Amino acid sequence: MIVYNFCAGPAMLPKAVLKKAQAELLDWQGLGCSVMEISHRSKEFIAVYEQAIASIKKLMNIPDNYSVLFMHGGGRGQFSAVPLNLFTERAMANYFTTGSWSSSAVQEANKFGNAKEYNLTYLENGLTRVKPFIEWPINEHLDYVHYCPNETVDGIEIFEQPVFTPHSATRNHTIVADFSSTILSREINVADYDLIYAGAQKNIGPSGLSLVIVNNALLKRSQNHVPSIMNYSITAEKGSMFNTPPTYAIYLAKLVFDWLLEQGGIKAIEKKNIQKSALLYKTIDQSKFFSNSVHPNNRSRMNVPFTLKDPKLDDVFLTKATERGLVGLKGHRSVGGMRASIYNAMPLEGVQALVDFMKEFETSHSNSTF
Repeated sequence: MIVYNFCAGPAMLPKAVLKKAQAELLDWQGLGCSVMEISHRSKEFIAVYEQAIASIKKLMNIPDNYSVLFMHGGGRGQFSAVPLNLFTERAMANYFTTGSWSSSAVQEANKFGNAKEYNLTYLENGLTRVKPFIEWPINEHLDYVHYCPNETVDGIEIFEQPVFTPHSATRNHTIVADFSSTILSREINVADYDLIYAGAQKNIGPSGLSLVIVNNALLKRSQNHVPSIMNYSITAEKGSMFNTPPTYAIYLAKLVFDWLLEQGGIKAIEKKNIQKSALLYKTIDQSKFFSNSVHPNNRSRMNVPFTLKDPKLDDVFLTKATERGLVGLKGHRSVGGMRASIYNAMPLEGVQALVDFMKEFETSHSNSTF
């Protein structure tokens, strides 16, 4: 039986990546040991690190005046690292919230300064929407503005690129974005942001690693009081090796980046992601049994939450789905229901298998519901 993993994170990795890692696990490059066992300062691992940096720069077309950092602590670690590094003496920021993760980020930021929260969601005909950028309130004299383009728990995605500051060398505001669950899934213009961060466990690699893409002009804000392990300036200066980095996670991330390049890059994978999500949303919309509460303009391509008409059937649905090899479909504990996370590694065949099962389940349980 083929198993399709719809977990939100840690999420499935490409099969080709896992097979290559498996083949190299005990004897990497003829060294007689695993890549996770060698020194992070060896010439062999430095080559892996440099290749990973080069690949992500190529994939995302990262400008030369940006640094790519591999850091510890995942996305939540960056909730603290961002204000610690970017707050100046005024310690003020605007946090635009659209769901669970952006709300968590503002709570953490308020430990270090004044993070003003603005909730951008509203209901239209019972469906959740996000206000367009042009309506986002921007205070003066801010250290930065922060938002989350994709809410993993809530299935809300913002597809607009930032437009509330002029695209020039002298921006009015520093723009920070938590791309944890949508990075590498669609094309973006990195230069429209000053700092992008992402936990790895969605589209990059295993959990425990975080990726930071930062405009070098911001590095001078990282003062001595910032803990060294979270300090962007020190991390950049030391090539992400101030201490021993998560070496195996970096190795796997490098394999994922190479796999993406082999697929045709982000432009090609975005087309596949549009096709996958469209298939699943179409099935939900045409059903009287399943529903999604997000407006089509803001439906996530990566995380598709849905509910059954009768919540008493949730456990039955999950049990039957697991028996069919469809795992990880239980919704987040804070919202319930179901959630299908269909990151880059999820093939179209996996979404088709889920859709087929949903239709069969609706047919066989419709009398139990209505």
